[in-house]
Amino acid sequence: MAGAGQRRSGRTRTTGGTQRRRASRPTEEGLIPLLAAIARDVDRVVQRPPTRTSVRTKYQVVALLVREERARVKSDPDLSLAKREEELKRLDGLATILAKIAARDTSLLALLADDARVSESARTYKATVLRSAGRDVPDEPEPPAPVAVAPESDKRVVPQSAIAHRLANPFLAPDFGVAQERRAAAPRRLASWELLDTLFRSFERDAPGARACMDLPEPTALTATATRVPLGRELMPHQAQLVTAAARGHRTFLLADEPGLGKTAQALIAAQAADAYPLLVVVPNVVKTNWAHEVELWTPHRRATVVHGDGDQVDAFADVVIVNYDILDRHVGWFGDLGFKGMVLDEAHFIKNKGSQRSQHVLALSERIRQRTARPLLMALTGTPLINDIEDFRAIWQFLGWIDDDKPLGGLMTALEDTGLIPTDGGWYAAARTAVVDQGIVRRRKVDVAADIPARRVADLPVELDGPLGRSIRAAETALAARMVESYRRATAGREASPEDGIDLDLARRIAAAELKDSSSKRKGENVFEMVRKIGQAKAGLAADYAVQLARNVGKVVFFAKHVDVMDQAEQIFADRGIRYASIRGDQTAKARAQNIKAFTEDPEVQVVVCSLMAAGVGLNLQVASNLILAELSWTDAEQTQAIDRIHRIGQSEPVTAWRIIAAQTIDAKIAELIDSKSGLAAQALDGVAIEEGESSADVQLDALVALLTDALEAEGLH
Repeated sequence: MAGAGQRRSGRTRTTGGTQRRRASRPTEEGLIPLLAAIARDVDRVVQRPPTRTSVRTKYQVVALLVREERARVKSDPDLSLAKREEELKRLDGLATILAKIAARDTSLLALLADDARVSESARTYKATVLRSAGRDVPDEPEPPAPVAVAPESDKRVVPQSAIAHRLANPFLAPDFGVAQERRAAAPRRLASWELLDTLFRSFERDAPGARACMDLPEPTALTATATRVPLGRELMPHQAQLVTAAARGHRTFLLADEPGLGKTAQALIAAQAADAYPLLVVVPNVVKTNWAHEVELWTPHRRATVVHGDGDQVDAFADVVIVNYDILDRHVGWFGDLGFKGMVLDEAHFIKNKGSQRSQHVLALSERIRQRTARPLLMALTGTPLINDIEDFRAIWQFLGWIDDDKPLGGLMTALEDTGLIPTDGGWYAAARTAVVDQGIVRRRKVDVAADIPARRVADLPVELDGPLGRSIRAAETALAARMVESYRRATAGREASPEDGIDLDLARRIAAAELKDSSSKRKGENVFEMVRKIGQAKAGLAADYAVQLARNVGKVVFFAKHVDVMDQAEQIFADRGIRYASIRGDQTAKARAQNIKAFTEDPEVQVVVCSLMAAGVGLNLQVASNLILAELSWTDAEQTQAIDRIHRIGQSEPVTAWRIIAAQTIDAKIAELIDSKSGLAAQALDGVAIEEGESSADVQLDALVALLTDALEAEGLH
């Protein structure tokens, strides 16, 4: 392709090794030269991220036209063999340019997929390019209709608890405000305009000083019963602002705060303020258990139930029903009939593909809720920046009831009417952007609310271990506890003791110490160290999944693990998800270590560094990141703190969050509790807390076994 391999300066190398400026020549005509010029423009822009939606549209259109032109050239009977080869060679050059662009921004690869969505703006731009190249514009086929949600599905289930709920509540009281809400949304002056495309483009245009967050009220004293937080817990000012808005009647939120700013707590207290019960919460599997944990922490008087599999153990009478996206299709039927008054989507960008079954089920449920409740609480939680890939938010806006497939709805349409403008007016885009933001977009970054949050903190993320490995871990823990209980029984046999004497803690410690010593000497078999290692292996995939979410939402992430197999598993997941990573391990040479550190700290495309807790716990400066994953627990707080100090250092400009992945209902949770109690952590805030002198890993190991033994004794009623 002419000009494809030349430098952008316009110079070419002569045979004598000197350079001279290429003589100007008339602009080449035709489709391929035009596509090459557009591709070079895209290449220049992509080198200065972020890549805007308009640029992504150009990239996709060039790729589509290259694909179509290649098919045309191959099948054109009027082309000579030489001409066909020449045209294909030029198209190969264009494809090379596109590949290099995608290497700079790997998210562009999604636009090349066979099922990638082609937006209306992309179709329009494609027609413009074809006309500019002197080509006829063929009639575009109608875009495929959204995947319909079948009224009945072979996968759908109705748990026994849901049947009992239906029998106990055969009729749901009608909400007569629904019809009034829908009547008020009828468009007037703007009825004949195509508005959705202009709304999306309003977020692509340069808008100095434009707000990315709705105006939030000053936080009020949250003392009313509806908004009161439990004793010992306190909302930060930025969290209280959103809750105050909900308490004053705002009901739809696109909550796009960065991870670490407490979106879960905001959603739960907002639901309490809006009395949005029963509340449906749809989440990724990795955080399902954490949501149940957060309900207990922030709204302890509300009952939560987590839906697993076919929902055999679900409590349909609970206040908060938590389900993961992967099994939503099984339960969408009875969910639609339960009478939810609120719905929360965590990691809401999971529904960005409107044609997917997952998105269609979510949209159908939100529509069902709006049909039954005039002003339900609808919240979409995501840390993805709002200015990137704005088309991806189409499904989220529809979930919130701001738009449908064709037009703005309700309050958004009213706000656009109230501007007094039409899309051809100069101030339309700024006014349209403001109207959308005021519907409920809330976006705060760590640096924006740095005064509200600790400079560094640990946030626990409980996860459930499913599958054979999870079952084997629980079985091993039960066997270990039973072994120690049997030792306790033998030691106390023949004693005359009354129930008031309680458990002999001194004896329990001696039994635990013996077990610990025995475990240390074992090379194989089930023991506490092997069990903890298996827990790390079982958590690896979940921890890596969460690291992927963080990397895509906020940028660079540091991933710490103790064992090589856990690091290997995480790195494989990153590779499979298209996440570039660096690795710091104990068996590396000094040169390899330095290269990996440089790659993470200097290459914007390297999003994750996978670190050995022992090899990278000291002597590293990784403050280019402000988020850290602790995939496996340390035996001491000192090791944990040393890991966090790799990013909480001089030069760190943002508050640091360490996400600690904890296997719920296992010894892992007890170890985390013991580490915190020994280090004096309060509410997981680390600032100003000194590490206790003399703390050792053996202390935590021993106390964990003592706790396991005493819990088993109490469960069996033994003393």
